[in-house]
Formats: sequence, structure tokens, C-alpha cells
Amino acid sequence: MRHIAVLTLLVAIVGAVCATAGATIYNVGPGQAYTNIVDVPSESITAGDTVNIYYRATPYKEKFILHGTGTASQPITIHGVPGPNGELPVLDGQDAVSRLALTMGSEARGLITMQQGDSTSFPTTCNQAYITVENLEVKNASQPYSFTDDAGVIQNYNANAAALWMTNCRNFTIRNCYFHDCGNGFFTYSEGDGSVCWTQDVLVEGNYFTNCGNAGSNTEHDSYCESYRITYQYNHYGPPRGSDTMSIGNALKDRSAGMVARYNWIDGGNRTLDLVDPEDSDTLGNDPLNHVTYVYGNVLIERNDVGNRQVIHYGGDMHGVYRAGWLYFYNNTMVTYRTAQTVVIRLSTDNESCDFRNNIVYAINAAGSTVSWLERDGRIDISHCWYEPGMLNAPSSFSGIINNDGTSVVGDNPGFANESIQDFHLAGGSPCVNAGGALNAAVLPTYNVTMQYVKHQGSESRPSDGTFDIGAFEGGAAGPLNITTTSLPAGMVSTAYSTTLVATGGNAPYTWAVSSGTLPAGLALVTSSGVISGTPLVSGTSNFTVRVQDALTATDTQALSIVVNSLPALNITTTTLPNARRNRSYSQTLQATGGLTPYTWSVVSGSLPGGISLNASTGVISGKATTTGTYNFTVRCTDSQSPAATDDQPLTLTVTT
Repeated sequence: MRHIAVLTLLVAIVGAVCATAGATIYNVGPGQAYTNIVDVPSESITAGDTVNIYYRATPYKEKFILHGTGTASQPITIHGVPGPNGELPVLDGQDAVSRLALTMGSEARGLITMQQGDSTSFPTTCNQAYITVENLEVKNASQPYSFTDDAGVIQNYNANAAALWMTNCRNFTIRNCYFHDCGNGFFTYSEGDGSVCWTQDVLVEGNYFTNCGNAGSNTEHDSYCESYRITYQYNHYGPPRGSDTMSIGNALKDRSAGMVARYNWIDGGNRTLDLVDPEDSDTLGNDPLNHVTYVYGNVLIERNDVGNRQVIHYGGDMHGVYRAGWLYFYNNTMVTYRTAQTVVIRLSTDNESCDFRNNIVYAINAAGSTVSWLERDGRIDISHCWYEPGMLNAPSSFSGIINNDGTSVVGDNPGFANESIQDFHLAGGSPCVNAGGALNAAVLPTYNVTMQYVKHQGSESRPSDGTFDIGAFEGGAAGPLNITTTSLPAGMVSTAYSTTLVATGGNAPYTWAVSSGTLPAGLALVTSSGVISGTPLVSGTSNFTVRVQDALTATDTQALSIVVNSLPALNITTTTLPNARRNRSYSQTLQATGGLTPYTWSVVSGSLPGGISLNASTGVISGKATTTGTYNFTVRCTDSQSPAATDDQPLTLTVTT
């Protein structure tokens, strides 16, 4: 099973349902409040809510449908809680079931769907916002598989079904997910009045997309997005499905206005990057951001004799409003294994231009004469690159413009650290070291090159000595292997924990292990990524030593410790109650802090007024009092720990006329 690296510190409070805290946490999985995903009332999810899907050995054969509105301070989070060895929870589309309480259209389009409402379950509005999906493995949303819809009817997936299909959502993040064997991996679209309903401000970060699409078809892809402002970073794209055929999908296909692709590893596909015109040509197409695109710090790999000979396509394919502007393409490493002709970039028309600088273009298995800059049209400005002698303007007829300022390095080998294991860092003495040039002023300062990719789905700061190296990586020899993590954040009992160990130097990929001592009970180390994650079971300090080994057997060790704190003491914070009036509706919610949610409430002494009751799960005291008087009683809050913690509070409720 593939394990995915968590890129950022993810420390989430994990409870079940806690109405008293102002936001709801739904825990799904073995021993949790909800056994199944479809048990979660997704139609009621709102700002601040979290759905925690816990890993289990068998996949969740369930669909997840959501239409919710979070805020910047209270996003909606769909969070996978990894297993003891870092395994991601799996959602499997084969024979999946839908939540029967919903009435939803377009179910055949995806396994996880987030869309503008077209049913009685969700309104037809454009207010989906601030939603994060992270730490999930999603597979088999594709033909020939079927699922049971929200009416209990078996349906087949569409050919273009997606692992995650989303329309009309603002401020959406997908992070640290593994999508494979689906019609499309990640799919976004904008529909309706574009000025209101664009899918916009999307972050695609640290995911692994592979084996999506359909063999024999070039219309489904590992990811296929149309949005207003979208950033792809730290992702690993593997070959689409059917990559042993000539007719396959693209690795990353994008129709967005305001697209940034940086620090990704993109391997294979009909094209690695297919950047074309939006279907929403009247709004997205005419927006100024449709005419400027930034691609930098990526590793792009063209496989031998698979798919189109063009590594990149920029412009359009639907005869709408083409990109018709500038592609800023810089500090990328492009490696082609083709023995036949390779085209670096196809610019659709003479209205498309490319600022091409600080890039490596290397044909590993063929001479430079098998590589051409352009297919035919457009303008390319080349500066401070590395390439082999004999490169062509175009493979045949040529009508474009090539401006080469003569600053590039031409040679037989770029000097990679270890070509055989695809370590494309630069070795000592590489002609690409300190041979780069300044970036185009149009990309600064917002799109400066400050990071670099780490195998796989990781990132690190790009070293800076004042002069760029050519390509996606900075620095000469890799240097000695060194664990740079010297301390780890504290955790808390019964609270999800995840952090990533970091090493530099050596030759990736790295393998991690605990060489002495033990991790806190409930936590585990993923050997392939250095992720320590899980849910701590007991408090205390655990001391241990971690060991990292690189691809050439160099090693380094580091002594570390994790402090696991106890949960804060359970405390009822409600100390007084307002008066009630006889035969009038009354409602007050008891509040508590600390402990582990969900709480259970009860009256342990005294009694409430007649007609008034206490809801055990919500802590709401409500009803219509039937008799005047002063009533003294004691309430108890019990949390979900084992053994449970309790707190008692004496209260008085006076009923007046």
C-alpha cells in the first residue's frame, strides 16, 4: 500500500459530536460515534465542523456528498486519521453506497462530490466555501464499477467520474490525498453565472495522482480543473491509466484563469502539462488572469514512445478564448526518455508566448537533435538554460519565433547526482551550478523560486547563494545525509497527532526507522515518508532515536522526544441559570470545557421543575415549567475518556409567574 507524506503539521482536536463547543466533530470508524461515512448527516455540516474518518483495515465502500459553507476562521474539514503505520483511510468506489437521506443529482460523476445544489437536500446556491479534504486514499470511481445511489438504485459511474468532483466552491484545499484508478482524479468545474459561481482559490498540495483516466481515451486525466486562481504544489503525478498505449489522458490538465504549478513531480501522460482555454469562455476566458500562467520548480518526465510527443501544451483546444498571453516557465528540470522526437512545448497559436529560462532540457536516451523547442507556432524566449547540442526549432514546418539570447549552457550531460535513481539534484562540478540568470521582473516578487521538491509529496526551502542554479534544484553535491529535525511538537491524549521528520543531503529516497526507544503508545512512524502520526493513548514523555538511510545506504541518527500532555480537566463553566416563567418556553445550554468530547449530561441530585428536562447529549435544559418556585439540583457532565472524567455543578432554577 502506498503511504503519502504529510506536508504540514496537522494537529486536530478529535472528538465525536460536541454541540456545546459551537462546532460539531463527527468521528467515523471502528469504535467511533459513527460506524459508516453515510451515517454522518452531511446535509447539516456547516462552518467549523470536522469529519474525522479513521483508518480501518477494510475500505469504506461509501460515497461522501457535501455542500457546505465554512469561513476563513472556521473551515469545514474532512480529515483522514491515518492508521498505526501511517496508512490512509481508503474510500473505494466499487459497490459504494450513498446516504439514503439525501436527494442529490450527478452522483455518477464522483465518489466524493461537492457541488452546487440541484436537489431538495442542498439549495441551488453558490456559497460552498472554505472546505479542506486531507489524508484520504480514494479509488475505483470509474467504469465498469457501479454504486447504490441515494434512492437505493444501482447506477454505473460515468466514464469521466472522479475521485473528487467539485463545482462552484471557493477557498478549497485538497492535501495529502492519494487518488488512483478513477475516471478523473481531481475534477473542478465552474457553472452558472461565472461572476458569482466560479470555483476559485483552490490549493492542490502534496497529493499523489496516478493511474486515472481510461485506456484508449485522451479526455480523462489524473487531474482536470477549471477554476479561477488555482495553485498546484508539492504533488506527485504518476502516469495516467493506459500509459502503455498511445491514447491516454494527461497528467495535469488545466483550464483555469490564474494557474500556478510549482515544485511538483510530473511523470508521464499524453502530455505532462496541458494548459488550455476555459469552457467558460465568456467570463473566465476574458479575465486577465487567463492570459498569464506560472510554471516553475517542477520535474517533468516524458516517457518513451507514450502519448503525444509534446511535453507541454499551452493555448487552447476548444476554440474558445485561448490563453493568448505569457507562460512563464522557469527553473524546471525536463527529462525525456523518448528515442523518437520530443517537442518541449506546443504553443497553440502565434498569440501564445513563453518566457523560458533557467530550465534543464535533457534527452537521456537520444541525441539533442531529437528534441525541438516548438511544434510550429508561437514565440519562445530562451535564457540561461541547459540543453544538448543540435536542438531543432521544430520537428518539421516552423512559423513561430525563437529568441535565444545566447546565455545558455550547451553540453552532453547536465551533471545529475544520480541519474539511474532519478535523483536530479546537481552533482559537484555540474555545468548547471551558478549558471542561471535573474528571473523576469514580471514574476517577482510573488512567484519567486523559494522552495524545491522533495521525493515524494514534500518540499524544502531552496538554498540561495545569490545566483540561481539551472533546473528545479539548487546546490552542487547533495552533501552529507543529515536529520534536521531536532525537536518535535507536544501531543495530547486522545487527540490526533501528525508531524514529519526532515532530512537533507544524501540521495533520495529516504527510509526512516526508530532505532532505539519507543514512540508514545498510539503513534507510529511511516518508514517511506518520516511521518509520525496517530492518536496518543497515555500521557508522559517518550524518548527515542530515529534513523534515516538514503538510497546509497548512507545513514544519520537523531535523539528525539515527544511529550504527551493529559487532557485539560473537565469543568462545567455554567454556574447560574436565568429565571423561567411558568407556561413559557425556556431553553438554556449548559457549557463545559476540557475532557474528551462528546459529553453526557445528567441530573444527579435534586430535580428540575415540572415540564423542564435536560437533554443528555446536548446539555440543553428546555421545556415549559408548570409550577412556580425555586428548584435546586446538581448536574453532572461525563466525558468520553476511559475511565470517564466527571464534574458536578449545583444549580438553581427559579420559576416565576
